[in-house]
Amino acid sequence: EVRIGDPETCEELPRGEVGEILCRGYNVMKGYYNMPEETARTISPDGWLHSGDLGTMDENGYVRVTGRIKDMIIRGGENIYPKEIEEFLYTHPLVRDVQVVGVPSKQYGEEIMACVIPRAWEDGLDEEEIKRAVRENMARHKVPKYVLFMDQFPMTASGKIQKFKLREMGIEKFGLQDDAAVETA
Repeated sequence: EVRIGDPETCEELPRGEVGEILCRGYNVMKGYYNMPEETARTISPDGWLHSGDLGTMDENGYVRVTGRIKDMIIRGGENIYPKEIEEFLYTHPLVRDVQVVGVPSKQYGEEIMACVIPRAWEDGLDEEEIKRAVRENMARHKVPKYVLFMDQFPMTASGKIQKFKLREMGIEKFGLQDDAAVETA
């Protein structure tokens, strides 16, 4: 069985709504060997395995992966899916590549930061243009508070973008060390 559910309760969500991809059945693991706490975090009492992936299910039962739960930004109680903002910004003619991450905020818990690689530096793409584009086409709470322009993203040896390093770069660039300290307290 596969369903799109609330990550906390495993309750099934309506078709088309974003939630966690959950599965259960005889072919799903029963748990982690000698790790009862990890098993309890990963498998619900009624057998639903938490995949950690976010997605939607259409009316025909097809599932589309839309992101990862650990990438989700929680800003003042709002769940914000970075992939949605990234997909929109990819349509901007002056943006070559973009990654959206959460950075710490004393007031909201997290704020949105867009890390942007412009198509060409001389095109004049700036922070206000990124914010304007999002503001005019998406919900107001999805407008990035911070925009960081760069030549390339930090990558692992296997070619994956290191989002935690983008977050660290944002904390440093925008002076959010105090906000980060509140987050860990």
